[in-house]
Amino acid sequence: MSLEYALDGLFSVKSDVFSFGVLVLEIVSGKKSRGFYHPDHDLNLLGHAWRLWIEERPTELMDALMEKPVSTSELLKSIHVGLLCVQQQPEDRPTMSSVVMTLDSENPVLHQPKQPGFYRERFLTDRFIIHRKKVL
Repeated sequence: MSLEYALDGLFSVKSDVFSFGVLVLEIVSGKKSRGFYHPDHDLNLLGHAWRLWIEERPTELMDALMEKPVSTSELLKSIHVGLLCVQQQPEDRPTMSSVVMTLDSENPVLHQPKQPGFYRERFLTDRFIIHRKKVL
């Protein structure tokens, strides 16, 4: 669900782009966004993908069970597009037509994604999980 819809109830074609980006990252990672868990940190799937991207380790997002061989360039392009689709500001997200053209292109020119619009960190306290939204 896009940030603008979750917070303000505003929906647009860019909300669908956000959802598509989440779906792409779920497919690449083989993990659901909802209920995502990683033993090294408390980020959700978007935060995890972003962390790997900025640490220049995006290929580590790939599902280990993905059919081999996997084209590294196609994998990187998919992650890149997924991150562009989940930008905080709707105007920073690509249109679906440009997403389709990018995914179909051999050597697309892509700008660098910004940090995703929001991601959650989970903090365990006693026996409860407290969710904190990060809106940056």
